[in-house]
Amino acid sequence: MKIMEKKKVPQNTVTRDIKNLAAPTGNIYESVVILYKRANQIASAEKKELMKKLEEFRNDRDTMEEVFENKEQIEISKYYERQPKPDLVAISEFENGDLYYREAGEEETHDIKPVEEEE
Repeated sequence: MKIMEKKKVPQNTVTRDIKNLAAPTGNIYESVVILYKRANQIASAEKKELMKKLEEFRNDRDTMEEVFENKEQIEISKYYERQPKPDLVAISEFENGDLYYREAGEEETHDIKPVEEEE
């Protein structure tokens, strides 16, 4: 499962209007908690995926020299280093309305609608 497939996510930090982040939930703190939890989900999934791929290269007899010489392992690591950071992916999903949330004890989920940029 690829987390960032077919998504346009900025590779670096972008200044955002705090009002736009607070608009979908009505509360900036609630929005930050949603973003925090989603970023943790993404980071955890990426870590599991990376560890699964690197497990193929694990050998009980590996020395440091052997590990650094494995080009396939280096390429896999470089690929994950180039991926957008989980917090940037979470913010992008939030702004595009791709997330939903629900409060504890609530059955109903809330869709996050994309916020139109003010000009």
